[in-house]
Amino acid sequence: MTIPLRRPIPLLDNDVLRTFVAIAETGNFSTAAEAVFRTPSAVSMQIKKLEEQLGATLFLRDARSVSLTQHGELLLSYARNILALSNEAVSRFIMPELSGVVRLGAPEDIGERLLPSILKSFAETFPGIMVDVTIDMSIGLRKRMDEQRLDIALINCATRPLPVTGEVVFRERLVWVGAKCGTAHRRDPLPISIWEDGCIWRSEALSQLERMKRDYRVAFLSGHTMAQRAAVLSDLAIAPLPRSYVGEGMVILGAQEGLPELASFDIRMLTVSQMTTPMQAVADSIRFAFAEKAKAIAA
Repeated sequence: MTIPLRRPIPLLDNDVLRTFVAIAETGNFSTAAEAVFRTPSAVSMQIKKLEEQLGATLFLRDARSVSLTQHGELLLSYARNILALSNEAVSRFIMPELSGVVRLGAPEDIGERLLPSILKSFAETFPGIMVDVTIDMSIGLRKRMDEQRLDIALINCATRPLPVTGEVVFRERLVWVGAKCGTAHRRDPLPISIWEDGCIWRSEALSQLERMKRDYRVAFLSGHTMAQRAAVLSDLAIAPLPRSYVGEGMVILGAQEGLPELASFDIRMLTVSQMTTPMQAVADSIRFAFAEKAKAIAA
């Protein structure tokens, strides 16, 4: 019996796998092309060749979105593992000193909206560094820094009175947010959604309402921004939130609705006095991420 000769199994290209993962995660060829610094046509060509190489269709495409096929879902798991191992192997040679654990703290709003994408990108670049995250109120994070239980902390700070500690990595204005076509802002007393004492958004909102002698009641008390947004979208209350939080189904309320203007607030980064190389790498990644966010808002 003779066994037919077969050609060697072709090797998967890491660059193509990176493009494939980017499309799977964004659900869009154009957005993925920006992420991997290629043109949409080049990305399409990469996927076409990958599908030909594997003999399988990886994506279902329509006019608005892209979704994975069953074969695509199978490949996604392998692709992520291959890229993670590749990054780890390369980092052992070119960045052997960049390993260890960094203890990072952040408030819930930053932990929900911003940290996942920052840490995901960081892990891909520095696979040897593990980041342990603690979520707490800013006042609690300050205490943890004082007790040397954290290496780096991101905290929300009022711009008045001017804080003297930490490095400003981002500044954003607080705005009143209500449901689109909602009526909560017309009620008397005004129903608001805030958190307990120690939250600078609460302090600013209440002080401005009291200054203009506007009656209010705390209709929704929650330390989670997701819950606060739910209260707003349900038209149960209005809330003081960062301008970038305003999403679909929400509107910014102001003087025309009889509401006072709110101040800006800072996101500041606190660090230990003796920064190790891994800690510096985390801090630099945070600075870069917020700088990119500021550019996107300005554009």
